Amino acid sequence: MDFTFSDEQLQFQDSVRAFLINEVPPERLRELWNSPTGRSDALWAQLAELGLTALSVPEAQGGLELGMLDCVLPAQECGYAALPEPLLDTVLVGVPLLVGLDPRHAEFKAHWLERVASGAARLAVGHPHNLLVADAHVADLLLLAHGDELHGVPRAAVQLTRNESVDPGRQLFQVSWTPSAATCLAAGAEGRALWAMAFERGALVTAAQLLGLAKRMVDLAVDYSFERKQFGVPVGSFQAVKHQMADCAVLIEFAKGPLYRAAQSLDSGHPQRALHVSHAKLACAEAALLSARHAMQAHGAMGYTWEVDLQLYMKRAWALDKVWGDRALHKARLASALFEQGLPVGAGQTF
Repeated sequence: MDFTFSDEQLQFQDSVRAFLINEVPPERLRELWNSPTGRSDALWAQLAELGLTALSVPEAQGGLELGMLDCVLPAQECGYAALPEPLLDTVLVGVPLLVGLDPRHAEFKAHWLERVASGAARLAVGHPHNLLVADAHVADLLLLAHGDELHGVPRAAVQLTRNESVDPGRQLFQVSWTPSAATCLAAGAEGRALWAMAFERGALVTAAQLLGLAKRMVDLAVDYSFERKQFGVPVGSFQAVKHQMADCAVLIEFAKGPLYRAAQSLDSGHPQRALHVSHAKLACAEAALLSARHAMQAHGAMGYTWEVDLQLYMKRAWALDKVWGDRALHKARLASALFEQGLPVGAGQTF
């Protein structure tokens, strides 16, 4: 069996990487930090022009109808660039919620899916596991939870209170709103199933971003260690620095397998997909946090400064580690399966 990505998937990743490196450099991230919304309509329009806003939208509504396995590599590149726009939450979490709605909401669903595909609308998802809603201030439609219910609420119908984040690039809000029968899109078992699916997708998308961030921080540390000299030679030539970077590289490589398996599991509806997602989130978070720590050490005292680019990606990694389930939650899910449910372990079972 061939587990490698196709040439088309790899070429798509390359094209997304090239675009984001050129259009979302560290200088632009700093500019957006100082802008009123922290977001760029021009950048969103560019993403739509590339077709990225249509990734998971069904073909009937003008989308590409790609699965999670097709989107996991571009999601990594969004993490590598620390993309500020709510592309992944809109396309890989919000859109599947709309797609999964009952046929009685077909007109509502088609309207918003067509707008998302064309780049005319952004979505924000207020999942019960996340106390704050990211990018609610620029969302045209907010998908919010009220108990087991899923509600679709226009931005004009909510009140927002901004909360500070460790990462200035993340825009987080408390949302005040009034549930009503007019905004309710799903309830009961249907609502629970949709929110459960959204959690797995959100956790996997976050894991992919964490893996991309880990790679970016290692790249920054390697570049800096060859520029910075001590005793007349680059500090990157010292064995201790090499060992730290090698440790990060090992974790990054080992995280790819769980991440890609989890993406395939979601696409195929695997019965253990929740465990696969938790495994991926833990592995990618571990790689990102170790990369942040070792990259900081490779930079020395400069790593703490505002002027150095490392802090842009390190803060994003710290923030994403806590959303869509922290490490304690995902470890508990794995522990329950292994020790309470008697999940078979070993080669061919757990991996």
